[in-house]
Amino acid sequence: MNAHASESGLTEIVLARPRGFCAGVERAIAIVERALERFGPPVYVKHAIVHNRHVVERLQAMGAVFVEELSDVPAGARTIFSAHGVAPQVHRDAEARGLDVLDATCPLVTKVHVEARRFAKAGRTIFLIGHADHVEVIGTRGEAPEHIVVVGTAAEAERVTVPDPEAVAYLTQTTLSLDDTREILAVLRRRFPALAGPGKDDICYATQNRQNAVQALVQATDAILVVGSPNSSNSNRLVEVARARGCPAHLVGSHQELQPDWLVGIRRLGITAGASAPEDVVQALVQHLARAHGASVRELEVIEETVAFPLPAVLAG
Repeated sequence: MNAHASESGLTEIVLARPRGFCAGVERAIAIVERALERFGPPVYVKHAIVHNRHVVERLQAMGAVFVEELSDVPAGARTIFSAHGVAPQVHRDAEARGLDVLDATCPLVTKVHVEARRFAKAGRTIFLIGHADHVEVIGTRGEAPEHIVVVGTAAEAERVTVPDPEAVAYLTQTTLSLDDTREILAVLRRRFPALAGPGKDDICYATQNRQNAVQALVQATDAILVVGSPNSSNSNRLVEVARARGCPAHLVGSHQELQPDWLVGIRRLGITAGASAPEDVVQALVQHLARAHGASVRELEVIEETVAFPLPAVLAG
């Protein structure tokens, strides 16, 4: 539809549904909030609890202290591991320093860690499809570093070599683009016919649902804004999904970051949000645009999400 955009100005805002927080993010944030309520500040958090500055800044104001290294946490302090997961060595280091740990790792990331251990125990080389510098991949790789090879592109999949082509498996980062993963996996399956995989797709339900919702927005709008932070993998993938289908798309942290030229010639604007983006930031953007342009607002629902993950027992109730 973007080819038919008019110069007459923005008339409609189409909100994707589902968008924003997933169950893993909601659980991770709730763990920090509940820990602060129950035990009082400070509570130390290794890495940003989720990749969104609005969330991090709000929790900092409540008394959360974010660190990248456990050495920055006082011995014996209460410490939370982020939703992205950590390597086993980090757990061992925390135990050695007497840290009181709450693990906010998303259960879907934990599933990938379990699969990594299973494939490694079977003696397989594991192709971990993902971005090597992403904190989730670093944590997963730590489960079996001698068995895991990170593959980030189809070109890398064409070049990678293994000791035994008959003993191979693959896992994926949970927040990848379905398009990119499909392409990389096709290469690996062609080159390694014995390739084993997880019992269930590693890319999380929320990532899939939000990418499917963007595909629906592409059909209904002239351009798309994705609310999310630059370091949010799943938010960046939503931008890529839209652009790959010929629809202009931009990542925006809040309405203050809007660029006027993004809206030139746009009549119908799609808006969605990455899995770590708060809904109040989305609504502030929508209200800003609706007021400025007199545009109507409607939701485009692709699927209803009902997934929820329980809190750790020590915080439940």
